[in-house]
Amino acid sequence: MKNILITGGGSGVGRVTARLFLERGWKVGLIGRRAEALSETAQGHSDALVLPCDVTDPAAVDAAFAKAAAEWGRLDVLFNNAGAVLISTLIDEISTEQWQHVARVNIDGMFYCARAAFGQMRRQDPMGGRIINNGSVSADAPRPGSAPYTMSKHAVTGLTRTISLDGRPFNIACGQIDIGNALTNMAEAMTKGVPQADGSIKVEPVIDARTVAESVLHMANLPKGANIQWLTVMATNMPYIGRG
Repeated sequence: MKNILITGGGSGVGRVTARLFLERGWKVGLIGRRAEALSETAQGHSDALVLPCDVTDPAAVDAAFAKAAAEWGRLDVLFNNAGAVLISTLIDEISTEQWQHVARVNIDGMFYCARAAFGQMRRQDPMGGRIINNGSVSADAPRPGSAPYTMSKHAVTGLTRTISLDGRPFNIACGQIDIGNALTNMAEAMTKGVPQADGSIKVEPVIDARTVAESVLHMANLPKGANIQWLTVMATNMPYIGRG
């Protein structure tokens, strides 16, 4: 039985993905700040491992990954998913605290979790594994007023590229899923109207978050030696192609 650690497992895409993997017979480790939310995701499933952890705390991340490895004997996949957003705000109106919050979760947290996974996958026998980073279509094209989020997601792309290169000698594959308008609490605003590049406010189409989860499952199930480097899954008619 294969195993996966999912960060941000207490809500949104992380929750939906975790439940799909459990349905398909995987052992799933759930990482997030709120133990109650993680337990709700697990729904009492015997193959779920609840690991309360703040991904911005490197010591807590290392401890959570060590606990999972001790429980399972190895780590097969990390879905590096936890993220933070900020409502559309012009850069000169963004406080230092707001910037640092997004950066701590989306850059520091991604790095700490990738580092812990890479170290475990490099040490285990047989060596290797797979890291799937949650980017965003904002890793390619920004929304208005999204400087912190867009910067952080460009950083995720740099992380994916570097791990893909550094992982080759150790059979560690790394790919990135860029998601556009998956319907979660975070994306609910899309259904009510969000700022567009032309200054207007428009409702945008969304997709079921389970579609994203199925895409992650496909990436995770690839055979050793195969990798989806970049995968974009999005609402067909969302304003991304030609954004701006």
